[in-house]
Amino acid sequence: MANTLTINDISAVANAVLANAQGRPASTANTSDFTTIAQTALLTGYDPLATAISQVLSRTIFSYRPYNAKFKGLEKNAEKWGNHVRKLNPIDKPLEVDNRLRKDSGDIYADGDSADQYKINKPEVLQTNFYGSQTYQKSLTIWKDQLDTAFTGPEQFGNFLTMMMGNATDQLQQAREDLARGSVVNLIGGTYTLGNVWHVLTAYNTETGGTYTATTIMEPANFADFYRWFVGKLQSTMDRMEERTILNHVNPFVGGNQKLIRRHTPRSMQHLYMFADFMNNAEAVAVSTTFHDDYLKKADFEKVTFWQNAGTPRGIDTQVNYLSAGSAKADSAITTAAFKNDTVIGILFDDEAAGINPINQWAQPTPFNARGGYYNQFWHETTRWYNDNTENALVLCLD
Repeated sequence: MANTLTINDISAVANAVLANAQGRPASTANTSDFTTIAQTALLTGYDPLATAISQVLSRTIFSYRPYNAKFKGLEKNAEKWGNHVRKLNPIDKPLEVDNRLRKDSGDIYADGDSADQYKINKPEVLQTNFYGSQTYQKSLTIWKDQLDTAFTGPEQFGNFLTMMMGNATDQLQQAREDLARGSVVNLIGGTYTLGNVWHVLTAYNTETGGTYTATTIMEPANFADFYRWFVGKLQSTMDRMEERTILNHVNPFVGGNQKLIRRHTPRSMQHLYMFADFMNNAEAVAVSTTFHDDYLKKADFEKVTFWQNAGTPRGIDTQVNYLSAGSAKADSAITTAAFKNDTVIGILFDDEAAGINPINQWAQPTPFNARGGYYNQFWHETTRWYNDNTENALVLCLD
């Protein structure tokens, strides 16, 4: 549904994503659960409007706590007008012969030669494009009058409404978070498939002569030395990403010619998302001081408790989209591929490699329904979740 000029509703996709994020094995409803809930409510009596609020027995606890979405570092500026975003990238050209001394051919000037200062040298630019947007909504019915058996007075009713509104906001926060999580997972899968991967354990075994596995390296006796080595190498990797090179990103073919993009990612524009189990193990074996905060504060560092499914935190199993480089015979193109992996411990990427781009987020109540005694509150969101494989990204795997 992405990369088209149409606006697509993704409520079903969002629900499936949320099911994963909340540790639910599937989004398909189980009828036995519904039956049990209905019987329980009927045993104590219920409000016929909301069909879920029991009669007051002694006191009511309004269970609500605000939820703040993760992956805040991915949020970009809000946009409203237009459905097509273009990105322009300048392409370097080679340095030229200094014509104060020689002709372009490298030959020394002869009598009668002249230096032509009006030769045209057109700038070379690569344009990439982002299309389409995704929509979903949330709604809630609010009645003017609730049954006396549901609440003891207007104060309780007000607390109930505050709780329900807060809960709706929490649901939207989690939807944004887990769709952002999906964008990170897609970047991981695409980046890995493109070959921009650091196989951390393989590199460590090669350098030290060890034969550690992903299991044995996590043992306290082995992990401390490995982790100190890892931190040093990671800092060097982050330093190298600040250099202006054609590495760690796609250099696409356009019109049969490859556009070599020189990218550099300052530390302030680097995002480092690390698998929480790996980082927590570092703290557990008392080497957390090795991972100095002073350089992490310069990047957007965040621990990720699970990549895709809360029930299987390390696993990733999905279809990903990415921009393949192409070749002299075929231009760069968006490619879809299956990606399954359980060795990813992190991803380091440029601020522009992935993002959340809100386009329209608004809420509006309906007019009051005099006959039914209620109104509906609606929340609507139109957003882009995007990846740009022409920006720097590197996947870290414990294999």
